[in-house]
Amino acid sequence: MKRIAALALAGFLVAPAFAAGPVTAIPEPVVEPAPAPVMAAPLANWSGLYVGGQLGYGDVDTDVDGYDGNGAIGGVHAGYRYDFGRAVVGAELAYDITNIGDAGDELDNVATLKLMAGGKIGQGLLYATAGGAWADTNSDAGDPDDGYVYGIGYDHMLNKRWSVGAELLRHTWDAFDDSGTDADATTLQAKVGFRF
Repeated sequence: MKRIAALALAGFLVAPAFAAGPVTAIPEPVVEPAPAPVMAAPLANWSGLYVGGQLGYGDVDTDVDGYDGNGAIGGVHAGYRYDFGRAVVGAELAYDITNIGDAGDELDNVATLKLMAGGKIGQGLLYATAGGAWADTNSDAGDPDDGYVYGIGYDHMLNKRWSVGAELLRHTWDAFDDSGTDADATTLQAKVGFRF
């Protein structure tokens, strides 16, 4: 009798463990390896001395009839830029030759000295620029005159040495050569640069 009572007690105690049926093993979650990080291309470094050339189109307007014109313009430039990481500042000297104007009085050459500041966009540099502009005409009576220039530009780094770009500038001369004639020139030029 004691044996039956012990078996009954054991069955009573074990019954809850089997009440839910057989135990089902829960599979462990599958851990996917993390994707390799996407490495962005490093930003171009614009620091250093550079030289280059430019070629494009210019349009000259004056407040005197017959002294307007448009045509090709081109020349050389040299400058220095300093790269602060995302921001770039610099200075550039450029000299252009042109024959824009009427047959009697044409703009012969233009020189500019500009400061620039901009920001990097991948391998590119978008910048604003402003400075002084000097111009001369083919007139024997005229002397070079000074004014100012401002505009925007974009350069794209092809590799560590070469870059290509474009620049849109507005030049202004008040009372050119003390003649009382105000003159404005708008130029759009493609540029190629080599950095040392």
